[in-house]
Amino acid sequence: MTNRWISILLLVVPASLFAQQEWTIDDVITQESISQIVFSPDGNMVAWTKRRASEKKDRFVTDLYLSRLQEHEVKEIQLTRTDDSDRNPVFSADGSILYFLSSRGKGKDLWAIHTMGGEAYSVHTFQHGISSIRLLNDSMMAYVSTEGKTLYQRRLEERQDDVIVVEDSSHQEVDRLFAFHLKQKAVRRLTTNVHPLSTFELSENGRWIVTGHELSPHYGSDGKPAPTYFLWDLETGNHQKILQKGYLTPGSFRFVKNGFYFRATQTSDPEWEGAGISLLYYYDLFSGTISPVNIDWSNGLSGAPFLADQQLIVSLADGTYTQVGILTKSGASFSREVIKAEEKSGHLSVNAVSDDGKKAILTYSTASTMPEVYLASLIVEDGQHTWADFQPFTHLNQRLTSKKTARSEVISWTGALDEPVTGILIYPQPYEPGRKYPLLVAIHGGPSGVDLDKWSDRWAYPHQLLAQEGMFILKPNYHGSSNHGQAFVESIKKHYYEYELPDILSGIEYLEGRGMVDRDSLAVLGWSNGAILTTMLTVEHPDLFKVAAAGAGDVNWSSDYGTCGFGVTFDQSYFGGAPWDDVDGLSYNPAYILKSPLFEMEKVTTPTLIHHGSEDRAVPRDQGWEYYRALQQVGKAPVRFLWYPGQPHGLRKLSHQRRKVQEEIQWIQYYLFGKDLTESEVMKPSSPLTERKELMQSQHVNGLWGVQTNGILIPETHEIAKDSMSIGRFEVTNAQFAAFKEEWADTRADRVNHPVTGITIDQALAYCTWLSDITGDQYRLPNSQEANSWAAKILKASGVENTLRYWAGYEITVDEADVFLQEIEGNTPLTLPVGSFPPVKIGSATVYDLGGNVSEWVQSADHTSTMMGFGFMDFADQASPDRQRHTASIGLRIVKE
Repeated sequence: MTNRWISILLLVVPASLFAQQEWTIDDVITQESISQIVFSPDGNMVAWTKRRASEKKDRFVTDLYLSRLQEHEVKEIQLTRTDDSDRNPVFSADGSILYFLSSRGKGKDLWAIHTMGGEAYSVHTFQHGISSIRLLNDSMMAYVSTEGKTLYQRRLEERQDDVIVVEDSSHQEVDRLFAFHLKQKAVRRLTTNVHPLSTFELSENGRWIVTGHELSPHYGSDGKPAPTYFLWDLETGNHQKILQKGYLTPGSFRFVKNGFYFRATQTSDPEWEGAGISLLYYYDLFSGTISPVNIDWSNGLSGAPFLADQQLIVSLADGTYTQVGILTKSGASFSREVIKAEEKSGHLSVNAVSDDGKKAILTYSTASTMPEVYLASLIVEDGQHTWADFQPFTHLNQRLTSKKTARSEVISWTGALDEPVTGILIYPQPYEPGRKYPLLVAIHGGPSGVDLDKWSDRWAYPHQLLAQEGMFILKPNYHGSSNHGQAFVESIKKHYYEYELPDILSGIEYLEGRGMVDRDSLAVLGWSNGAILTTMLTVEHPDLFKVAAAGAGDVNWSSDYGTCGFGVTFDQSYFGGAPWDDVDGLSYNPAYILKSPLFEMEKVTTPTLIHHGSEDRAVPRDQGWEYYRALQQVGKAPVRFLWYPGQPHGLRKLSHQRRKVQEEIQWIQYYLFGKDLTESEVMKPSSPLTERKELMQSQHVNGLWGVQTNGILIPETHEIAKDSMSIGRFEVTNAQFAAFKEEWADTRADRVNHPVTGITIDQALAYCTWLSDITGDQYRLPNSQEANSWAAKILKASGVENTLRYWAGYEITVDEADVFLQEIEGNTPLTLPVGSFPPVKIGSATVYDLGGNVSEWVQSADHTSTMMGFGFMDFADQASPDRQRHTASIGLRIVKE
């Protein structure tokens, strides 16, 4: 045995110990992710950015990383870490230098860092800013910039004229492509476009460029005129307009030797950019001919293709899954093959592919498995393309590995039109089979969005937080969702609401029929189109849902047409015309009235929480005002309206995301679960009175802390997490220990609520055994893994709790500690009643005296004993973790399984 305190430095604890830890709001909104992943020319390095939350900036920032792909190992190096965002990494032709952009300063510099190490440095400062860098050839970098302010713009600035002229295409600020010679520092203009760039792509040999341009500053809302696309030949200096007819929203351009591939949308109403499916085409550079690429996949593509040598790796839409395929060209035809991935099939996303097509960075996740990023090889095995040699590429969100994710499954039921509808079902946390639970319907946006069997927890849809409230979450892919084929995604055009709502209601009935959900405990929420459907569900079924939360949704289509960022195209497509169009003998289009929930708000009785960003142009903020005002005036439904200043359609500030989730969880807790969430507006959570009131909520019997079982006083315990182990709220007291050893009461009658002291490990273990026998529950001492996990809290608490420094009244040093002990030697032990100091949190448990009063026995897995925390005679110091503990100040705290 040893009397050494567990070292505060041993903080590495197996994830299995924390399997029951609950999710917090910050866990959801501050998740890390990677993006902008690029291979070096030789395929032996990968540059990428990691997104992380910056509380100082109140937003996400990105850091630059470099990974070296060694044999059987990925060596990760963080290159930058500032409060700014470093982004857009580009390797030099020989891979020795990594160029990147940054928000440092005014964001006008091209930055570089050597891949062998060193500090980042500015290569050049561009007067008019720089964005979207790409290597043009061995010596030149292509980038996007403007020509600078015109005299017209300068005069407006001099007059401090901030009037916005809505339609003024003649004074649009035009950005163009330029080339910068990395050694000579010379600049060359590559394009002479007269309208701003919306997209561009370079050929590998640096000769060709394809560009896209929006002719109107408000193309997204007016839908006219359509964008134009040009092909630029840098060798001859010529350029020509291409893709003039028949190709809706072309993009994802990928050059090969004699042409380029691109995606375009196939839809029944291309004039209004209606939803459809994504198909692949090939443009021949020399003949100018365009030919469709037969991918032999009815649902179309679900993402941008990647070049793998002269082949294409494509994402294939597959309902709630995404398959990864490879296209090989032979003459004028193509063959398509789904890449084999065994148990990971349907759950992989391709992030980057090496130039030779032999390596790829893939992300794997499910709705209940957090993203895992891998380096994989693409091989041909038995004539079949296969992902092989999976190696972890990086480890994201390590702080969340202790969180238990809720179980999920893909389900299907019969919806509108007697067609199958898919969805993701997330189970309550914890879940007990055979029991009925409340159900929350979480509706995706779009409407042509889709819920895949992939990880999607975020501020808009915090599934894990909702699941641990004790409810199912249903994520339905209603009619109008993408990834399920063209007929399905287009089915709701001129039938808006008519199929989506029955789909959702049928999903509820399906789960009710399986005996899983309680129909009297339903909730609904959504963002954007998810909010639109949420609202109409509460209009058409006012008694069905106990609570609703709608974020950034429309309620009035007649005002949406002119004010929404894409009102014209959206409304024309889904409502079959403009508000003033003659329909069915009427001089107006009745859909704009009949489909607007605003005109039926008197039906709504569901308590409704409304969220809206003040600068939202996709669904303008005034839609939120109309929604709120209607419910407030009708007065049948409790309503709360939160307006987030400066925020667009998706909330960007961490503080606003946090507030949104917090408000939503509390709204659901109150109206679905009946929890009283009243918070005093005059009581601080950490005030002495608040702490005293919390202490007095502890259980006691005739003035003795603890609870009574079979007439015997035993310690009170608190659950660390739902359905997990419990920990003693206090250290075991003299009164509680006296129930085990009667003679204890004789010498400590004046200190019944003080912690028991001078306990040996054998006595501590015997007490746990006795306690288990008399209660029928399983009691034990904390183990070393648990003690390690609490170590930081112990050290923090030791500065204010009952240790030598408390009695000394100052920051006692290690040299003074022994002298000070001599002053108190032989005196009455200086314990204090349990609960004399503020508590700490272990999970959801409120625990007192963890860092002082008495040090507490811990039993290790090898049956040796150690101690955690400090006693009243101990010198509490991180630098002296091995300092001998005083046996007179040793007690115990129990754990209940």
